[in-house]
Amino acid sequence: MSALYSLRDVGMRYNGSRVLREATLEFGAGEMVAVAGPNGAGKSTLLGIMAGLRAPYDGVCRYKDLEIRAWMRRRLALDVSFVPQSLSLQFPFTAEQVVLMGRTPYCDGLFESPEDREAVQDAMRTTDTLQFGARDFRTLSGGERQRVVLASALAQRPRALLLDEPTTFLDLKHQLSIYSLLRDLCRTGMLVIAVTHDLNLAASYSDRVVLLDAGRVAADATPAEVLTAPLIRQVFGVETEIRAGRRGRPWVFYGD
Repeated sequence: MSALYSLRDVGMRYNGSRVLREATLEFGAGEMVAVAGPNGAGKSTLLGIMAGLRAPYDGVCRYKDLEIRAWMRRRLALDVSFVPQSLSLQFPFTAEQVVLMGRTPYCDGLFESPEDREAVQDAMRTTDTLQFGARDFRTLSGGERQRVVLASALAQRPRALLLDEPTTFLDLKHQLSIYSLLRDLCRTGMLVIAVTHDLNLAASYSDRVVLLDAGRVAADATPAEVLTAPLIRQVFGVETEIRAGRRGRPWVFYGD
């Protein structure tokens, strides 16, 4: 596997407190990677650094062998798309206009091109958001907003998609739909990295699970290797029972 991202001893401090430390990881094209861990473990910080949105940081974070700090923001945005946990807009943009914002890195003039329109329609069709394209983004439910933001990211047609809890606010049907979509995107060669608190979604869809604990990488391996009762107890402080689920993947049961 040729790495798209290569991180060596990456760390970061906020107001003197270290929230991420000595993270050494590699991510390749076509992988689906879940990033899990307790609140405050450094998950969002890790994704923010990789997206070029958090600085300064310690260590080395390279995308395509070029340090993230050295990338021009617009050029990086042609390749890497970031989906935040939530997005708040103060102005009356329609859902379709929000998705069109994902084409900003490609803009050469005041008006969108046929390619832009095609990318927007494809992204909205893929995320099941065409039906409320004309609605004010602010009037949408949390789940609808999340799908529109994902459509905006897909309209960029990136090589790497970084998502911070992409199923926040989504009902069960759309949680499964989004993860199935992400799995399909990986089959096209896209790198997908998703922060999640749902260990069973991570187990069901990801190739790897990166488990963070107090800013450190506690584990980085297949779901079966990472999602074990002793490791979950160590990191999350809860008792679990692990059984075989569909396709032999682990399924986590909580409780004594």
